[in-house]
Amino acid sequence: MIGYLKGEIAEVKDSYAVIEVGGIGYEVFLPTSAIMRLPARGSEVKMFTYMNVREDAVNLFGFLTRDDLNMFKLLITVNGIGPKGALAILSAISADNIRFAVLSEDAKTLAKVPGIGNKTAGKLILELKDKFKLEDAFEQRLVNNSGVTAADGSYTGRREEAVQALIVLGYSGTEAARIVSTIEITEEMTVEDILKLCLKKI
Repeated sequence: MIGYLKGEIAEVKDSYAVIEVGGIGYEVFLPTSAIMRLPARGSEVKMFTYMNVREDAVNLFGFLTRDDLNMFKLLITVNGIGPKGALAILSAISADNIRFAVLSEDAKTLAKVPGIGNKTAGKLILELKDKFKLEDAFEQRLVNNSGVTAADGSYTGRREEAVQALIVLGYSGTEAARIVSTIEITEEMTVEDILKLCLKKI
């Protein structure tokens, strides 16, 4: 198996890039979001990869972060979602938002992905909801956004309470999590303070 590729970007197309490593060009399928973030042709890039072997083809799928790769691996465990379907989901929704959509059972957000209807969205939530925890989802979002890990349990606890409060007010779980994640929380802030700032942003 190929764990990752580190080489020069030789070519970029709509759905894949060719990465040259040691004189060999590897065709790697990527989410649209990753293609848009690739550096210029000729630049060096590192991609975490998943090799899919079928009777008629061997395909490489690439991701710019290990979190995206791990989410891809989870998505393809869902019955009815193959590698191309998982790539389409990650092209339309970030790994962070997938986690929050699953945790809040927000099938509408998932069903917006082309090729993923209400039935598949519901199945995705059913099969993955036990794989995620809200606290871990917030920690991962912090890592993705800033590269640091939240060590303060009360910090994530207040975020979770704020999300639940917004859900009670009628916001979807995904939207509530997105809004709360934009608030910079200090040690002295209460859940009520966080909610007030969230409502000002809405």
